[in-house]
Amino acid sequence: MERSVDVAVIGAGTAGLAAVSQVRQANKSFVLINGGELGTTCARVGCMPSKALIQVGHDLHRRQLFDREGIEGGEGLSANLPDILEHVRDLRDILVDRVLGNSTDQMEEEFLDGYARFVEPGRLQVGDDVIQAENIIIACGTRPVVPPAWVDFGDRIITSDTLFEQEDLPESVAVVGLGIIGLELGQALAQLGIAVTGIDQAETLAGLSDPSARQSAIEVMSRAFPLWLGHTAELRDEEGRIRVSAGEQSVVVDKVLAAMGRQPNLDWLALEHAGIALDDQGAPSFDPATMRCGDSRVFIAGDISGSDQVLHEAAAEGRIAGYNAARDKSIAFARKTPLAITFSSPNICTVGTPYDVLDPEEIETGEMRLGPVGRALLMGANRGIIRLYADKRNGVLLGATVIAERGEHLAHLLAWCIGEKMTVLQLLRKPFYHPTMEEAIQGALKDLLQKLDLPTSPPDIPPELEALS
Repeated sequence: MERSVDVAVIGAGTAGLAAVSQVRQANKSFVLINGGELGTTCARVGCMPSKALIQVGHDLHRRQLFDREGIEGGEGLSANLPDILEHVRDLRDILVDRVLGNSTDQMEEEFLDGYARFVEPGRLQVGDDVIQAENIIIACGTRPVVPPAWVDFGDRIITSDTLFEQEDLPESVAVVGLGIIGLELGQALAQLGIAVTGIDQAETLAGLSDPSARQSAIEVMSRAFPLWLGHTAELRDEEGRIRVSAGEQSVVVDKVLAAMGRQPNLDWLALEHAGIALDDQGAPSFDPATMRCGDSRVFIAGDISGSDQVLHEAAAEGRIAGYNAARDKSIAFARKTPLAITFSSPNICTVGTPYDVLDPEEIETGEMRLGPVGRALLMGANRGIIRLYADKRNGVLLGATVIAERGEHLAHLLAWCIGEKMTVLQLLRKPFYHPTMEEAIQGALKDLLQKLDLPTSPPDIPPELEALS
């Protein structure tokens, strides 16, 4: 069957659904095409099930503080792994059902189940169906990277896409790749009593580029499980288990969690027939302000774009792509302040312009370690660091790295301030309640102010009170 629409959206994930919402608002005809399982990556295999597992691990791990706090019986607590996994799946299914109930379940002729491929510019083949579309949005997501040589290990290799489908968990796991996914899941598994070894060929964690923050993260996370950094992992079979070697170190484990990132689902699209420019990796070239591929009527959105693989960015890109695909003229949109959060304990967060992008000759850095922060001490979580980067000419905050318990909230606060181009002085005139984790930001700001050559009035006094002082 052949049909014509104003907009064809490939992929029913976060970006694709956000794009559809914009197309609908513009009263344009559309078709939403999806091959494989429904439900967003976030709800089905990403953010939400991982946070459920992390929460259980954190709850159990708190028992280590019980004796110190005068709470007895903590040593009798243990993890029933099959029940924990069932709990995670139950929560996951609730969240996936919510997504489907508000999206594809309400679509009839607009939804097409199958894998799309380009036949020619503006023309898609989906099984026996042919779609002629004035505009096409590619939002077909990503999948975990698994080296081809590892495929022979079968189900002894797990990924974030398969972890939550396990009926039980092994006694030992090597986590290869210590970015956000590897750190989060590795620590959660370790907190549940699994022997975890973490390996990454880079000498950093969670992509941190700030040397001081990187060292702090390594010191804190190495308390959770061994970290082997700076070497590539090599695998070989050993009597039904897997020997994992990295440099001169080696361990035999039951399973390996491959957490080396995600790759775009481009294989079946036949982009060579799409009439758009492709980069060296075969991915579409596009303008991030419009999400448009050159002068074509093809747009791209979501994780497949290669930008930060986080839900709010995928949704924003979907809205931009959908808005522009539904109109003759594309509009350039400002992007949100960069924000990345690793939900480990402590959280590891990067905000604004990354440290390695900033010119060290043009910035000053303020720092506050969490050791003396009262609220952190009371929570038994006073390990970590706050690093703030400001323009030395005017004190405008440019970026930050946060390694702190509940750092997700501090990172949001800093992202909003950076987005508003606030200065160190302006921030120091805001209230910082005692005792809170936010006082760590205040400490880093004061350290930063001492290094900046700025005309200052007393920084802790609000402007309306300065005349009274």
